[in-house]
Amino acid sequence: MSATEQILTHARLILDDEVVDGSLVIREGRIADVDTAPSRVAGALDCQGDYLLPGLVELHTDNMEKYFQPRPKVAWPGRQAALAHDAQMAASGITTVFDAVSIGDVDEQSMRHGALHDMVDALSGIVGSGLSRVDHRLHLRCEVSHPETLTRFDVLADTPLLGLVSLMDHAPGQRQFASLAAYRTYYQGKYGLDDRTLEDFIATQLANSERYSGEHRRAIAGRCRDRGLALASHDDATVAHVAESLEYGTRVAEFPTTREAAEASHRHDMAVMMGAPNVVRGGSHSGNIAASELVGMGVLDILSSDYYPAALLDAVFRIAAMAEGYSLPRAVATATRRPAAAVGLDDRGRLAKGLRADLLRVRVVDDHPLVQRVWCAGRQVH
Repeated sequence: MSATEQILTHARLILDDEVVDGSLVIREGRIADVDTAPSRVAGALDCQGDYLLPGLVELHTDNMEKYFQPRPKVAWPGRQAALAHDAQMAASGITTVFDAVSIGDVDEQSMRHGALHDMVDALSGIVGSGLSRVDHRLHLRCEVSHPETLTRFDVLADTPLLGLVSLMDHAPGQRQFASLAAYRTYYQGKYGLDDRTLEDFIATQLANSERYSGEHRRAIAGRCRDRGLALASHDDATVAHVAESLEYGTRVAEFPTTREAAEASHRHDMAVMMGAPNVVRGGSHSGNIAASELVGMGVLDILSSDYYPAALLDAVFRIAAMAEGYSLPRAVATATRRPAAAVGLDDRGRLAKGLRADLLRVRVVDDHPLVQRVWCAGRQVH
């Protein structure tokens, strides 16, 4: 065994269609060999029967925002915030992360607007300097009903880390907030608005959606197509929403809110993404369709940790344990192979010779998967 080689043995390897006991060789950051027999090489790392699976691929998380503003009106230095977020990704078994930052917000005073460029710059900085533990990419979440969204998108559209763009509209009366009562409860609680101010707020959001959403969707989708950027829809609720997403060349259906939208997306080969917290908590916090229902229908393709990084691995093992759930290899694929394929990353997401050695060693204790070690491109990062 050379200085650039690592051998992991006595592991339960989660392959594409089966789980086998065997060993794996890492050489120069790649998987050099996968064997269904234990290794006899001196110095091999004994995994003691733990699972070995591909590193998790996260397409949508706004977790980084919490580190840039740990409390209301408290701004944290950019590099420190980005590195703390990076460390949490590694500890959660996430080796490829598309960090989501939002363009456009209903609250112009929110940190999402003020810290947008700080977050992008800090992320680019830790990646460019080699300080990051895991592979970071950028996901621009575009609130298409905001008047300045297209202008702000154009400023960031050629950022080297950019790999995914999603189109959102959180205006009342549709998609995530089909229920106006739920919308009122959410935004009145979030911003402390009195009844008159809330009604003015709703009227403004409806007018902005009517004025800007269609124009911005078409323009941003066209720019993504020209640049070869993967495009995602967000909170599709109807078959008409899905048809519109297909027209724009959408690859990923983020968090469809109804059975009809999820089925239509899956049928048309858009990868259906649901939140891992939805699985762990047993349902949607917004009252929309439960991820477990989509598992039972066989149409859940991708899991995302969304706002809670550790939920991703937990949800993988939970859907594998459901009575109507997926096999363990299929469950693992929802957080590895399927998200990687959806954004055109064909060099990771599987335990196969020649791919990146992004690996995760997991031990199950009392039905709970615990991260033991994490490798990113062959380098142990946790």
